[in-house]
Amino acid sequence: MRENSCCSSEERCGEPRIRTVSTSLTFKDHLGAWKARWGIGRMDYTVEPGLCAVGKPDGDSPVLVSANYKLTFDTLRKNLVGLDCWLLILNTKGVNVWCAAGKGTFGTDELVHRVETVGLANIVTHKKLILPQLGAVGVNAHEVAQRTDFSVAYGPVRANDIKAYIEAGYKATKAMRTVEFNMRDRLVLTPMELVPAVQKALPILGALFLTNQFAPRPFDKRDVTAYAGAVLSGAVVTPALLPYIPGKAFAWKGWLVGLGWTAKYLILTKRFKKGDRLKSTGELLLLPAISSFLAMNFTGSSTYTSPSGVKKEMKKAVPLIVGSAVVGGALMLGVHLFGRRKK
Repeated sequence: MRENSCCSSEERCGEPRIRTVSTSLTFKDHLGAWKARWGIGRMDYTVEPGLCAVGKPDGDSPVLVSANYKLTFDTLRKNLVGLDCWLLILNTKGVNVWCAAGKGTFGTDELVHRVETVGLANIVTHKKLILPQLGAVGVNAHEVAQRTDFSVAYGPVRANDIKAYIEAGYKATKAMRTVEFNMRDRLVLTPMELVPAVQKALPILGALFLTNQFAPRPFDKRDVTAYAGAVLSGAVVTPALLPYIPGKAFAWKGWLVGLGWTAKYLILTKRFKKGDRLKSTGELLLLPAISSFLAMNFTGSSTYTSPSGVKKEMKKAVPLIVGSAVVGGALMLGVHLFGRRKK
């Protein structure tokens, strides 16, 4: 779903075109943001790369660089009320600044290309680009200056500080440079894990419940509850309580939370008793593994990790998770298909 509704008008200032954008978000913008958060059309939620005008900028107005992920673009423009400035939008393939910097799409070559493509040197009289601080890892400021004559300055971490940063003469306070990752920030990202987990689970659960027509030990609502609890443990509870869960590895944290959920579930349902112990053992192996895997997916969204650290954790954790899930799933399925029918 390619979005250009942010553009209230268009004008040509030579070639290419310069779009004038509003700082007010519409209902469509808010709806699109909600859908993107839930993974609906996420990878197509983009704006056209190029140069945009906010207010009535002139040759002396600041140039802010951002990504073409529309959620990022909207977050920036809504915080520019009362400012006259230029927005230079890079083609990050619909990825936010932070992740795109790590992938290389918010990088030196794309920045240089975009500066040259829009003819920025002919539009502004100064030679200064303001980049988001979280994009610093992807850009070689010295190389940009050599290739374009534009210097690079890094603005604050949060878009809601950009106005104060500009008004203070492009000076950032310590608070503006501090990366926060509080509970609200973490929970905002959880829908992106919940939706894929549900999508993958539905056909599997459907197939399992079809076997209830002939299996001696049918799956029931308690099994769905157990699975749902494991998903929520890994995709919601672990991110929410991340700093308070023992250990450093996300897979370990998710496994601990999943184990806690599974133990509580078995106690409340009184499943771990004679006649159910084999299936309960399977649940102890499978459910924490599900929680661990979902928690590990969160490493790419966290400020606590690095690409090398993620690879190292995955190399160690994935074989254990897969092994535990396979054995646990086999035990549960075996009881389901070949166990004695309950009286």
